[in-house]
Amino acid sequence: MDYKKTNAPTNTVTRDIMNLCDETGNIYESVAIIGKRANQIAADIKSELSKKLQEFASVGDNLDEVFENREQIEISRYYEKLPKPTLIATQEFIEGKVYYRLPGQEKEGLEK
Repeated sequence: MDYKKTNAPTNTVTRDIMNLCDETGNIYESVAIIGKRANQIAADIKSELSKKLQEFASVGDNLDEVFENREQIEISRYYEKLPKPTLIATQEFIEGKVYYRLPGQEKEGLEK
């Protein structure tokens, strides 16, 4: 997923917490959902970055022979400029792009 195309802010934004609990009815559930989504996004970004940086890894690295690679620096800068995973997850939650299930409510729905 291209996280650069998200409209999440790159800085911290003050939000009205009552808007976050509109969908779930509980701010704690909303924060838990956003936190789990942020962990997923962070894992995706980390795996993408690792794949791209593996191309530059050499087998016989010496501390004396480590040199800066311009392409590697550009890739690192790109990922540093991305919005933080929590900001991306919060924006996705607000826009309704996050799918979640609450197991306790599913069991109650089945018993009725």
